[in-house]
Amino acid sequence: GEEMGGVREDVWRAQIKHTVKKHLQKDLQVRARGLKVLSLFFIDRVANYTAQDGLIRHIFDEEFNRARKLYPFFAERKLEQVRSAYFAKKKAAKGQTEGEAMDTESRNADERDAEKDAFVLIMRDKERLLSFEEKTCFIFAHSALKEGWDNPNVFQICTLNNTVSEMKKRQEIGRGLRLAVNQNGERVL
Repeated sequence: GEEMGGVREDVWRAQIKHTVKKHLQKDLQVRARGLKVLSLFFIDRVANYTAQDGLIRHIFDEEFNRARKLYPFFAERKLEQVRSAYFAKKKAAKGQTEGEAMDTESRNADERDAEKDAFVLIMRDKERLLSFEEKTCFIFAHSALKEGWDNPNVFQICTLNNTVSEMKKRQEIGRGLRLAVNQNGERVL
């Protein structure tokens, strides 16, 4: 149906709040078994995360700050430590060396460096991502992380986008929800 005013924001808030709560609860349940919990958010527009007033990032920050106080392990964690984002890059135009992030407004040097660091962590350094030493545990993506990327320790997937394609939904769900691995890389039932 048609989205009106704050309805979308209310739905997103409920989804994000629930995902954060379940993430923190699951972490409390499985950390002693050597499992790091990850949560994956698929968002509708990159700007809803990257813009100064990005609604999805803003809601996440509020809900995480509210919930973390009840979980000792996360009580002192800063937002910038626990959340990261990777957004696919458009292919570079002929004669250019680098593509540009889709739909993003983060174009200053610090933000570009942060995007590169997030890419390395999320796409290439799975062992570090699954390590307790790496604080990132909430991952935001737009058109990335569909085919060819998965992570066994994604326990929650929150879709903040409208998807009518059954195949796309299957691809999103397929990024996680597998047998998790512990700190030694061993599958845990």
